[in-house]
Amino acid sequence: MERTDEHTKELHLGMADEVSRFTEAWRIFRKNRPALWGMIIFIIFFIVAVVGLVLTYGNDPVLDPAKVRLSEKLLQPFSPVNTEMIRLEDKPFLNMYLLGTDDLGRDIFARMMQGAWVSLTVGFVAVGISVLIGIVLGGLAGYYGAVRITLMDVLGLIAVSVSLIFLASGQGDLSVRAFLIAGVCMIFSFAYYVFVRGRRNHKMLGFLFVDTFTVDTLIMRFVDVMLCFPSFFLILTIVAVLPASIYNIMIVIGMTSWMGTARFVRAEFLSLREQDFVSAARVMGISDASIIFRHMIPNAVAPVLVSATIGIAGAILTEAALSFLGFGVPPPHATWGNILSNGQRFLYDAPWLIYIPGLSILVVVLSFNLFGEGLRDALNPKLRKR
Repeated sequence: MERTDEHTKELHLGMADEVSRFTEAWRIFRKNRPALWGMIIFIIFFIVAVVGLVLTYGNDPVLDPAKVRLSEKLLQPFSPVNTEMIRLEDKPFLNMYLLGTDDLGRDIFARMMQGAWVSLTVGFVAVGISVLIGIVLGGLAGYYGAVRITLMDVLGLIAVSVSLIFLASGQGDLSVRAFLIAGVCMIFSFAYYVFVRGRRNHKMLGFLFVDTFTVDTLIMRFVDVMLCFPSFFLILTIVAVLPASIYNIMIVIGMTSWMGTARFVRAEFLSLREQDFVSAARVMGISDASIIFRHMIPNAVAPVLVSATIGIAGAILTEAALSFLGFGVPPPHATWGNILSNGQRFLYDAPWLIYIPGLSILVVVLSFNLFGEGLRDALNPKLRKR
């Protein structure tokens, strides 16, 4: 009897372990020491960025990254403040320059704290935009991949895309014309679906409504075209045209880095749409939107999460590179990239202006990559069954 009870307990524990996917994933993840350290550094970076937001923003911040003290320029880290030359309200935090000062006497510690929040914001917002676009396009390609579209549909998509591009670039007259073109295409499409649908041999407009290629072909060929462009040079070109703004940086990075997410989501949807629970949902009359958002996306989120984690590191590195070249977040915001750019002139006189932001970028990007690799291994079903 006792043996039977023990066997029942073991069976229940085995079932519980199998059902608890989070527990099993955490068990695999914590065995990966580099990934665990990456997660710890990520948490520390997040806390530092939030603290930086609290301390460096506002009308009277505790740490003022824009305060100029010309008498205190190019001081080494842990240098005490010169109380005779600095007014009481201009003194740094703890009356000490923890990371030194730059050529204008600005506190590097305050600028690094503000730069941490800027990097975190750019990383998360840019990745959020790219994940949203990737899920939408990848989901459409994976779920409606076999549906064929007409030439009129293609023209409507092109017109809408062109109008959005002109609208984003600020060309008002051109955007109005593009919207008019899009409106005409939509009217023709609506007229077709109401009056002409099914009449493939229509004398005048029939050629516009002939099936061309599938949704999957259209989206994935567009992904291939986007992958042909070097991402950084594409971002650099767009940023050089648009006005300097932190919002433009986030949008541009997000809209040029969604291709990997789209391919991951498409692959997962191609596998999931043949599963029994999707077939059962269709038989029950559940709408496609409900099937996609309630049943398929939660099951396809694992590779997206991994891609997003690694994408944050890429976005932070891209923003730092743009700021280093002078195309990034404009002043008065301090970023690790422009701190590095300003310090390159003083490589021998003040090397801390290079080493501090450079090592910070290295450690944060490496931690995100290690964290993402650990998530990939932990969320891999094949590794979970071992």
